[in-house]
This record gives sequence, structure tokens and C-alpha cells, in this order.
Amino acid sequence: MRSYEVLRESIDEIGAKSLANALRVSPALVYKWCQESPRDDPDASGARNPLDRLADIVRATGSTDVVNWLCHEAGGFFVSSPSPPPSDVQTELLMTTQRLVQEFSHLLTTVMKSIEDDGKIEPSEADRIRSSWEQLKGSAEAFTVACEQGLYWPRQTGTDK
Repeated sequence: MRSYEVLRESIDEIGAKSLANALRVSPALVYKWCQESPRDDPDASGARNPLDRLADIVRATGSTDVVNWLCHEAGGFFVSSPSPPPSDVQTELLMTTQRLVQEFSHLLTTVMKSIEDDGKIEPSEADRIRSSWEQLKGSAEAFTVACEQGLYWPRQTGTDK
């Protein structure tokens, strides 16, 4: 789905005028965001929308921090698509599983160290726990998606099986 289509569907629930009011922009601008805006056509009726601009920021910086922040604001988190494993699928599967166990262990160690000294978790300790948890969630989600995509199935070579 294209960005202007995503915006159009998202805006349907509250209406373009309500969104314009909430963002303190003109309704005309919101309507333009919901139209196709080819980059190479200056006469096109659409306008570069915020989603396209965010995508430009990610491409220009090479950083997904903006996406991570936005996902957090929406109550979720960002997980990159997994890359295909190397040709030795079994070794990669075992290494990935071991890495998940290590990350879970790191999370538990972080929690233990946080309550060890005074029996409570301070805000700075909670930040470290959150960071460890986000890393674990991302790794687990990437692993699950790779499994769903069949990336850990042995590849058949030289046969039609």
C-alpha cells in the first residue's frame, strides 16, 4: 500500500478536517497528503506527506531510530526483517536459538542486579531493563518471522523434492 493510501484510510475514521485541526494545518493540505504525489511531476495535485518524509529521513540517515520511536509512540516496537541464513541452516538455527537464550539470560541478570542492592528498581535501572527487553523482543520476533518464512528449512540442492 502506498503512503497516501495509508493516510487516507487512517484519516477516514476521524475525517480530514478533524486531523487538520489537531495538527494545526489546513484541511486542504491534509487532503493533498491523501493524493498520489509523484516526485518527478511538479504539477501533480498531491503533496509530500509526513509518511514519505519519514521514509526519506530513514533512507538519508540509514537509522531506524525514528521508526523505533514512532512504533513506541503507537504502543509497539520495530523489528527488522530477518536476513536469510547462510547455507548451513542447522548451524544458524542453533546459533540463533543460543543467542535468544543468552539475551533472555541478560534480561534476567539486569533485573536481578537492579533489585539486589536495595530491593527496588530505580528509573535508571528500569531504563536498562527496558533496553534489554526491547533487544530480546526484536531478536525473538526476527527469529519467529524467519521460522514462518521457512528460512531454517534445509535447502534442497540438485533435486526436485
